[in-house]
Amino acid sequence: MTTDAVIWHDVECAAYDLDLTLWRELAERGGGPILDIGAGTGRVALDLARRGHEVTALDADPDLVHELGARARELGLRVRTVAVDARSFELGQEFALAIAPMQVVQLLGGQRGRRAALQCIRRHLRDGGVFAAALADPFEGIPAGEAVPPMPDIREEDGWVYASTPVAVRREDATAAIDRHRQSVSPTGDISEWVATIQLDLVTPAELEAEAADAGFVARQRGWIPESLEWTGSTVVVLEAV
Repeated sequence: MTTDAVIWHDVECAAYDLDLTLWRELAERGGGPILDIGAGTGRVALDLARRGHEVTALDADPDLVHELGARARELGLRVRTVAVDARSFELGQEFALAIAPMQVVQLLGGQRGRRAALQCIRRHLRDGGVFAAALADPFEGIPAGEAVPPMPDIREEDGWVYASTPVAVRREDATAAIDRHRQSVSPTGDISEWVATIQLDLVTPAELEAEAADAGFVARQRGWIPESLEWTGSTVVVLEAV
């Protein structure tokens, strides 16, 4: 049975593909193996595995990890899956490339959480390996109080229709609080709706690079993922393990 965690992750994340070209390029340059941090249901991990890369997918939510593994088996792909916190893991393996797509590093509970994750990631990268993390600022270039939420995300599955609409973005201390109006409509027309809030740490690329330097990384040229009508753009911080 598909869990709520899987359903809403797919509704709000699965359709995003603007970053895939960048992760593919990094994978081709770095070789393998690859560690996908905050892999969710496998949006990026499965894409890279299809292209012949050796991928380990890590996520803190066991429901998402279970679904990722099931999808990999259905597709005949070999993806190692691990349900573990990005701030405290030990996999007994070194990687050539670690990636954190879709603002995963902004969901770690502030600077302390990011520093713990950076130390874990560094221990799992070979010297010369690369860690790349996407960062977004929903307020960038927008005057305070004038942030306009993007369009709703909609998904249909087994006769159910799920919609998630960002309805407010507000600054709370060092985070951006993003309120999403979630609505599910059953095949018989019954409607359930509520508001879910996501707390996104506000951290600049320069701040992340400085934190990473303390963990044994040097900053390399940043990447950029373009914005669209539905999605904000992202800066990708690229860090080399030294």
